[in-house]
Amino acid sequence: EVQLQASGGGLVQAGGSLRLSCAASGFTHEDYAIGWFRQAPGKEREALSCISGSDGSTSYINSMKGRFTISTDNAENTVYLQMNSLEPEDTAVYYCAARIKTMTCINFSSARINYWGKGTQVTVSS
Repeated sequence: EVQLQASGGGLVQAGGSLRLSCAASGFTHEDYAIGWFRQAPGKEREALSCISGSDGSTSYINSMKGRFTISTDNAENTVYLQMNSLEPEDTAVYYCAARIKTMTCINFSSARINYWGKGTQVTVSS
């Protein structure tokens, strides 16, 4: 059974940085994609970034490019989301998520996610 444990959220001032971590376990093959979503109050959950377990290719939504970076530490089975230049609009609950039986980050959307981790709150003050 795949398990995802997210951590690293907190309170930060605008312009600051945070690094989220997602400890992953239970993958039996490399055909998966893993990444991050967030959900702000009153808004839909949105995908932010994804990394393929098979070839390490990554994807980001356009508004995150240049500010957020996804990476992995395969030895630690951990996925990170480095978030820089944070803005109050980035305040949300952030979720680690995984989709199995896929080789790419194509269609990395809520409806296609197989496993969710518990969210971690990120609050950016102005």
